[in-house]
Amino acid sequence: MTMLEQTPDGVKLFIKVIPNASQDIMAGVVGDRLKIKVQAPPESGKANKAVCVLLANTLGMKKNAVSVISGNTNSKKIVAVLGVSLDTVRSKLSLQ
Repeated sequence: MTMLEQTPDGVKLFIKVIPNASQDIMAGVVGDRLKIKVQAPPESGKANKAVCVLLANTLGMKKNAVSVISGNTNSKKIVAVLGVSLDTVRSKLSLQ
């Protein structure tokens, strides 16, 4: 498994979320997932929303183009980014 996967609609990102962090940042790679730290707590979808906002801002996309499609209550999540290519995501997230 890779942390990025091209889909007909865009790209799927396999991520690990660390809530209650000191800042919202992309924190590198852990295993086969992109590690994302967010300040938001893991309650009522707050951390999920923060992840989507951070990814959208980093990729230069609208917030509604990014959504959690799997793992809503888990630290390991799958996020869909619509209308973008694998190469664009790799480049903007500085991944190989």
